[in-house]
Amino acid sequence: MKKLNHVAIIMDGNGRWAQMRNKPRAFGHIKGARVAKKIITHASDIGLKYLTLYAFSSENWLRPAIEVSFLMKLLDRYLKKETENLFKKNIKFSVIGELEKLPMHIQSSIDYAKNRTRDCTGLEVCFAISYGSRQEITNAVKKIATQVSNGEVQVSEIDEVMLNQNLMTAARPDPDLVIRTSGEYRLSNFLMWQCAYSEFFFSDTLWPDFDTVEFDHACNSYRSRHRRFGKLESAIHAESINY
Repeated sequence: MKKLNHVAIIMDGNGRWAQMRNKPRAFGHIKGARVAKKIITHASDIGLKYLTLYAFSSENWLRPAIEVSFLMKLLDRYLKKETENLFKKNIKFSVIGELEKLPMHIQSSIDYAKNRTRDCTGLEVCFAISYGSRQEITNAVKKIATQVSNGEVQVSEIDEVMLNQNLMTAARPDPDLVIRTSGEYRLSNFLMWQCAYSEFFFSDTLWPDFDTVEFDHACNSYRSRHRRFGKLESAIHAESINY
């Protein structure tokens, strides 16, 4: 059975789910946060090593101020309420994104959660908050350009490995599987570099209705696929024999 280490999820559909029930969008975000908690727990229980959740994109700052404020409060509430549970379940908490844009009290909550769970050895759950892949890649290029300008790096030394090392995700493997809910078929500025060879699973289910059964279905779908990474099937078979 194909090994599955890292699943990334674009959790989409909270607002539409609420509107379909004539509820405010905040109602969908609350339900979505509860689903996220269940998926995190389940991912830990089945032995997954990495789970990355697209919690708040850089474009989400353009939403109405009242909705952004609510999302920040919901995030802060989750961190304060769940950090100890993550620690007890041996789940390590991490985060990627332009965190300097977040309110200071949320930055403090993030720092506490990271420090509290830093020695946990089970699942690592990463929240992408105030995150955009284009911004991430742009910032990585700026870092390398600065190193070149300072004479620390030669242009001829720049390669994929160096760029990868300057990304926010440098300490983690690329996603094996990307799940997107709500019937949309796009990355929405999420891990575009890292997902170059990821497998994708698109679900019509809105995120508040997503559950562990569908999560397992997505994982099983991944395990049934052949990942060739641009190679011919015969070449992969030969490599597996050699090793």
